Formats: sequence, C-alpha cells, structure tokens
Amino acid sequence: MVISLENVINSLKNEVVFIGALILAVGTSFIAIPKVEYIDFKVLFSLFNLMLMVKAFEELKIMDKLAIEILSRYKNSRIVSFILISLTFISSMFITNDVALITFVPLSLIIGKKAGIDIIDTIIFETLAANIGSSLTPMGNPQNLFLFSYYKLYAGEFFKVTTPLVIIGGIWLFIINLKTKNIPLDFQLNSVQVKDKGKAIIYGVLFTIIIMSIFNFIDYKLVSVITIILVFILDKELIVKVDYFLLATFIGFFIFIGNVSNSEAVHLFMKHILQSREKTYFTAISLSQVVSNVPCAILLSGFTENWREILLGVNIGGMGTLIASLASVIAYKLYVSDYPDRSREYLIKFSIHNFISLGIFIIINYFIIF
Repeated sequence: MVISLENVINSLKNEVVFIGALILAVGTSFIAIPKVEYIDFKVLFSLFNLMLMVKAFEELKIMDKLAIEILSRYKNSRIVSFILISLTFISSMFITNDVALITFVPLSLIIGKKAGIDIIDTIIFETLAANIGSSLTPMGNPQNLFLFSYYKLYAGEFFKVTTPLVIIGGIWLFIINLKTKNIPLDFQLNSVQVKDKGKAIIYGVLFTIIIMSIFNFIDYKLVSVITIILVFILDKELIVKVDYFLLATFIGFFIFIGNVSNSEAVHLFMKHILQSREKTYFTAISLSQVVSNVPCAILLSGFTENWREILLGVNIGGMGTLIASLASVIAYKLYVSDYPDRSREYLIKFSIHNFISLGIFIIINYFIIF
C-alpha cells in the first residue's frame, strides 16, 4: 500500500491534539534538551495493550452484547446515559481513570449507534466522571498514587481530603446528566452472540493480566510481550487497528512536560510561589491546565509540604483543558475516530462543561479546605 502525502495530510486534519502535542514538544525542546527518560513507557505499553483488548472485544462482538444487555433493560436515553456515567465513575476508583474510559467509551459509542441517539454529551460526562471518581482512592490515578507514597500518607488522612470532592462530584454528575435528552427507546434489537467463546476467554484472562501489570503485580514488559505474541497468533490484523496517533500524542506530551518540568526558570518560580497553602492550591490547579495533573503533582511535591492542597488541586485541575488530564485525551480520540467531522463540536462542548465544572469545584472545595 502506497502512502501518499495527500493521505497523510487528510489524516492529520483530524489529529488536532496530536499536532498540538507535537508543536509543544518541538517548541519546548529549544529551551531544554529532551530526554528519553521523559517518556513513560509503562503508560505507553499499557495503553497499547488495553487498546488491543478493546479492539479484540469489539471484533468478538462482546461490546455489542454488553450494549444490547443495557439497552434491553433500560428504555430511556437519560437512564442509559446515567448508567454509563455511573459505571465509569465507580470503576475509575479501582481500575484508574484511563482504563475506565478505554473500557466504557467504546461501549457508549456502540450503544449510541444501536439506539440511534447522540452520545456526545454522555461521553463528555463520562470523562468528567472518570477524572472525579478516580480522585477518591490512591490507585484511582497516577497522581494520587505518587502523592500517597511520596508523603507517606495514612489512608484516613488521604480519604479525609478526597471524599468530599468525590461526593460533590457524584451530585454534580447527576445534575448535569439531567440536561441529556430524555428520549424513550422503543425498538427491537437482534440478539448478538459472541463470535468465538474460546478467544473471548483467552482475551478476558489477558485483559485481567494487563490490569494486574498496571498495578505492578506483573512486569508490564513481560505482559506486553505476551499480549503481542497472542494477538499475532489469534488476530494479527488487530495490530494495525490500534490508534498510533494517540500513542504519538502521549509521547509529545511526555516530552513537553519533561522539558517544562526540568526548566531552571520553572524551579525558581516554584520556590517563590509555593509559600502558602492558598498559593499551593491555586498553583496546582493552574499548572495542571498546562502540563497535566500527573507531572504537576510530581513537580510541586519537591517544593512544599502542603500535600493536602496539592492533592486537591491536581485532582480538581484534571478538569478544564483537554490536556489537564491525559485520560481526557483518550476519550476525545476514541470519539473522533468514529466521528471525525465532529471534532470541533466535541472540543467546544468539552471545554464548556469542563470549565464550568472546574469553576464550581474550585470555589466549593476552597471553602471546605480553608
């Protein structure tokens, strides 16, 4: 197959976030020399493994079967949306926000197509749900796990900070879901059978192993090798169906974040600004909008003992811009891969809902913690 320049340009037109990440990575490389160690290979390979599994589940019609099960039980679009948001919200507390989105956004897309409903708001709310829900536990997202370990926190003091945030978040998600259209779903769906139950079992076990590698129970390198070998044996065509632009986007952001975080000017600024609890709180939120919340947590922790303000700030800071939480980039990419002509609409709606949510959470949680 010959790849023409025109095909590459047409593909790049739908890769706004990738282009942005590339520009940021290249631009900041003029002020700091990029290093390979900036790239989190565990995140990249884990993401690659998970995308392979989701593609496998789609090919085997497992996602279709789950979609039909949900639609058969609930005959109202608003209730279906609430179920999907709730599943994402709760699961993100235990399997991390990015895994929750990789699991439930493709399912939501299938449900939207089968039911003939516009699913864009639901996916944006799922993204909010993943970022808010994952804030509850140390294992819910990388920044929580890092801060919990770095400051040697006790479970009680950790949950004292995160629980109010998540309770408020759950109420907020219920409220904003009320704006989704309340359409009765009256249609007949043909039953779907899993194509190959043997493969489904193998991939189910492999998915579990991949999740275990994310939590460091198994070496992610070994799991990646096993995953690639098994996929080559069972369904090698799945390899070409992975969204490599998404992986490249993450590489771009990792380089950008590494360049910025290791800038001497940034370090001098941090020493000056992080002198009070309030400044730490607002700096964590603001910086997350630019470099995303995980590297923000790592960067700020080296300059202050105000762990409560960092913990709250980086989790609230996951709302706002698309790159504030890299899990949000995953949901965006999954949506525009199915609806490339609605990229701009998604970004506008995402920004509106996220910045409104960000403003509300900044104010409410400020009065709780201070």
